Amino acid sequence: MRIETPAIICAARHHAEHGVIVRAMTREHGLLAGYVRGGRSRTMRPVIMPANAVFCTFSARTAEQLPSLTLELVHSRAPLFAEPLAAAALDWATVLTASTLPEGHPYDRLHDALEGVLGAIEAAPAARGWALALSAYEAALLSSLGYGGRAESGIDQDASWPAIISAFRSGRDPLSRHLFEGRKVDVLAARDRLVERMKRAVA
Repeated sequence: MRIETPAIICAARHHAEHGVIVRAMTREHGLLAGYVRGGRSRTMRPVIMPANAVFCTFSARTAEQLPSLTLELVHSRAPLFAEPLAAAALDWATVLTASTLPEGHPYDRLHDALEGVLGAIEAAPAARGWALALSAYEAALLSSLGYGGRAESGIDQDASWPAIISAFRSGRDPLSRHLFEGRKVDVLAARDRLVERMKRAVA
């Protein structure tokens, strides 16, 4: 098996002494995991960051084997992690994707929506510029996984800060109930941090 494709880094986990297991969102193949040899090196650490755009080469002898993965950086969003609110938004968007989508199932619309959200955060780090896109992405992900109860984002284009925060608070319940109920790892903590930082931004 060999797949060469652009992708968005969504998660990275240390493995063994020097390696990293990366999960990346691709347009044609969905979420894919691969092992990056030497991924913890100084050279690769800036590449293997959530939200970065990369070009991936996955290769494995069998479909059951975890592919080896080589990466080339296409576009870095690392500078955004110096901004607390933007960093929290990037973290939540990528964690949500990595922790909910099944591997190897193409979701081209979700890929494009995620790319749009990350681009919006980059273009306008203040939440007014990307809150609608992120909330709509949550709704689209729920719908794609068969939970259509929250088809709308709940945020108006001209919404005030209190309305944005209120909409994100109310949006937590369907995510928790449909996607994260019973999980040992509190994935929604990343979302809670985002909402708290939104509140601080207008305090």
